[in-house]
Amino acid sequence: MQEKYISYNDRRIFYRITGSGKPVVLLHGFGEDGNIWNAQVDYLNKHYRLIVPDLPGSGRSDLINNLTTGLETYATVVKQILESENIQKPVMIGHSMGGYITLAFAEMYPEELHALGLFHSSGYKDDEAKIDLRRKAISFIKANGSEAFLKTSIPNLFFDQENKEPIDTLISNGKNFMPEALVQYYEAMIARPDRTMVLRNFMSPVLFVIGAYDKAVPFTHGLEQSHMPGIADIHVLRNSAHMGMLEETTKSNSILASFLANFTY
Repeated sequence: MQEKYISYNDRRIFYRITGSGKPVVLLHGFGEDGNIWNAQVDYLNKHYRLIVPDLPGSGRSDLINNLTTGLETYATVVKQILESENIQKPVMIGHSMGGYITLAFAEMYPEELHALGLFHSSGYKDDEAKIDLRRKAISFIKANGSEAFLKTSIPNLFFDQENKEPIDTLISNGKNFMPEALVQYYEAMIARPDRTMVLRNFMSPVLFVIGAYDKAVPFTHGLEQSHMPGIADIHVLRNSAHMGMLEETTKSNSILASFLANFTY
């Protein structure tokens, strides 16, 4: 496992790279860092070269202090990591917000992905109700801080809320987030456009992993968008909400391995 940094606008951006073979980028979601994929990295690194960034403001990466920072900026950061490693046409898998960034990347650099995956994520833009929830969350974060917010929100991302270990770990990590980072992410998600046309126009395979009890990305949205690409690989995690890589780790690993083996190379 190599631990590296790039510089982006004088900010240090951290990423890990491990394994050998065809390149696969794993992008984490809101309130997480690259460690959310640890079980998948351990499972896949014998056959693939895995690139796992901490997105700006998460984990060991600096926050980009720019009022115009959006999902497109994060996609550009990922592009710079790939260029620094001389990696071309990877598969990119994004969880939640990481999926939004994956779609932004696919829109900006459509010829530079071999395939993509949405892991509990969506091409739809936020509706008014979702925007209102995000605005309320921003107000709470500004008033109470990151850890307090994640303590209230993270349990709702899990189907089995009695399984305390992964919930407590994510909440504990919440103290490492600056409120400004979470606010920036929410503002970027609010501002994102509908990218379902990216799915419709994408000519390579698209993986959809859908949580049966997902409140953040409704089950119906997952099914609707899964029929948009020309080539789709669709999986439902029947005992998961929004955190399938932690809730159904073995099945998630198998889904990713099958997609990478059968659809992409």
